Amino acid sequence: MNSRSFNCMLVVGTTASGKTKLAVRLAHNLAGAIISIDSRQVYRRMNIGTGKDYAEYTVNGKNIPVHLLDVAEPGTEFHLHSFLQIFSNVYSQLQQKKVLPVLCGGTALYIQALLKEFEYTSVPVNDALRMQLATLPKDALMKHIEGLSTTSFSSKADLSTTRRIIRAIEISTFLHQHSLAKLSLPKLKPLVLGIDLPREIRRQRIEERLLNRLQNGLIDEVESLLNTGVGAAQLIRYGLEYKFIVEYLKRQVTYAEMQTQLTIAIQQFARRQMTWFRKFEREGLPIHWIDGTLPTAEQANIALNLVSSQTTHL
Repeated sequence: MNSRSFNCMLVVGTTASGKTKLAVRLAHNLAGAIISIDSRQVYRRMNIGTGKDYAEYTVNGKNIPVHLLDVAEPGTEFHLHSFLQIFSNVYSQLQQKKVLPVLCGGTALYIQALLKEFEYTSVPVNDALRMQLATLPKDALMKHIEGLSTTSFSSKADLSTTRRIIRAIEISTFLHQHSLAKLSLPKLKPLVLGIDLPREIRRQRIEERLLNRLQNGLIDEVESLLNTGVGAAQLIRYGLEYKFIVEYLKRQVTYAEMQTQLTIAIQQFARRQMTWFRKFEREGLPIHWIDGTLPTAEQANIALNLVSSQTTHL
């Protein structure tokens, strides 16, 4: 009988790092199933722009089960709390079937919420309050939150950016008036693997991948979403590919400007992802980094050796 020190695997990496390929290979070798941890891949018909390559979920002709893709309609609100509810149900079902969950993604907020069992995700968005606060500079927002009376959330608030300060004010304001709905999350003990790429190779991959997507239907995908009733403002909120291509379709920028600006934005996003992962490490989450320049099969062998080292034969 085998006893593992972990109850799931988590594969992290920046955009274009190849994390999905590694996660799928591990799920194939360990009789597992993928759970996508991606805030945009939840939306149907947003495939090319989110990197939802269905062909990657097949190994040697065998389809690997994948969950949390295509669970919401584009244009609808899908908040973190919704993700956690669905994740909890899927995770429990896999555990009951004794299937190893292989979590894969780069949405740091989702990962943080899962690992820290962040109970405040159920606090709803207050659009009126956000509109009021959006006009204030950061120092005024800090004075605002300092003026609020202390709640159970106060010591846990992340005040590192303007957006997070506004969310902290939103949560604190809610807690003064309402009790908190308890969300029951599974206790995760993940074996965390990270794909590490040299910056220049990551830049090259991002540029090549974007060019490939632009040449293979990305603009048509965005145009189709607009034509089927998804609002331009909502697509812009999804950021990156959707934001810049909407601007191009509305003739606010040229094709060349769109491609250049989008490339820069994706590079910046990748750097923010790495900042998050390094922050997780500083906070005590061990990440086993694997050389992303290696072929996927070699990456998988390294990962499987780690699995063996953390598995006890009873």
